Amino acid sequence: MLCYLCDMQNPSVKAVFFDIDGTLLSFKTHQISESTEQAIAALQAKGIKTILSTGRSINSIDHIKYLDFDGFITFNGGYCVAPQGDVLFKKCIDAADIQAILNYAKENALSFSFMSEKQISIHDVTPEIAGMYAHLNLPVPPLVDMDNVDVHSVLQTNIFLGPEQEAAFMQAVMPNSVASRWTPLFADVNPLGQSKKVGIDVFCEHFGINLAETMAFGDGGNDIEMLKHVNIGVAMGNANPEVKAIADYITDDVDSDGIWNALKHFGVL
Repeated sequence: MLCYLCDMQNPSVKAVFFDIDGTLLSFKTHQISESTEQAIAALQAKGIKTILSTGRSINSIDHIKYLDFDGFITFNGGYCVAPQGDVLFKKCIDAADIQAILNYAKENALSFSFMSEKQISIHDVTPEIAGMYAHLNLPVPPLVDMDNVDVHSVLQTNIFLGPEQEAAFMQAVMPNSVASRWTPLFADVNPLGQSKKVGIDVFCEHFGINLAETMAFGDGGNDIEMLKHVNIGVAMGNANPEVKAIADYITDDVDSDGIWNALKHFGVL
């Protein structure tokens, strides 16, 4: 385990934010480890808020709500929800950008998904995309009805193209949006200025918590702004290199008690 801020022992932590895939959930087992379950329970017993922070839809996290989280940052910060279902923040992608995707896909080969408050749909499912959903232990969504899309309701889209194509596509098709990614297969696309950082601010205000009292765990490119924003940003051992580069601390991987070990290291538990 590597430590970049070994002088940050015994911090005053009042809220911990957790990414899901590759952080809480193992890609190998599709489960949350026993040590992570114990860590979250121990945090909650100490009165520390535990909040999910994910690029997933609010409707794709039911299988881990059993851990009684104190809040949910979904769609990379675009939809923040209290445990009772109260929506604290919601921001959709500019309708012009969504219409531009539809227009582009009618003339060019492009796989994409639209994610709204109520549903997820996808256009052009390739074998690689089907494999990705299997990797996440999620069903492949139904197909997009290209002629009946509510362009004002899309909170996030996944654009299935390589990193080398991303910048040109975003500039030409979605200038009012921002892309981030945790896999070479696709980019998460959200409203310009949107990231998990926004969700952290929403919950800090909601609970009356100062940023100096926050900690977060992540592994993918869409976690970078979150890890930079909190007081202690922890990259999992299995994190992408660019995530490790900006983290305050690199813990063990998701299958080797990474969350528990980092919390013990910093004296939070």
